[in-house]
Amino acid sequence: MWREEAEAQKERADRLAGDLDEIKARLARIEAENARLITLLTSLDPARLAVVRLTDDSTED
Repeated sequence: MWREEAEAQKERADRLAGDLDEIKARLARIEAENARLITLLTSLDPARLAVVRLTDDSTED
């Protein structure tokens, strides 16, 4: 009886370990994407953004 329970717990642990690996991989992709977006945002010229915002605001009416 204890062997069956131990095997069931090992199977659950293996599934959880696989889930954790998948979550870590997703998190790594999200972090890489965030880093790319931060690089893009910090490279933008604020003066050009202001012009774009002014142009966009006038088309919302």
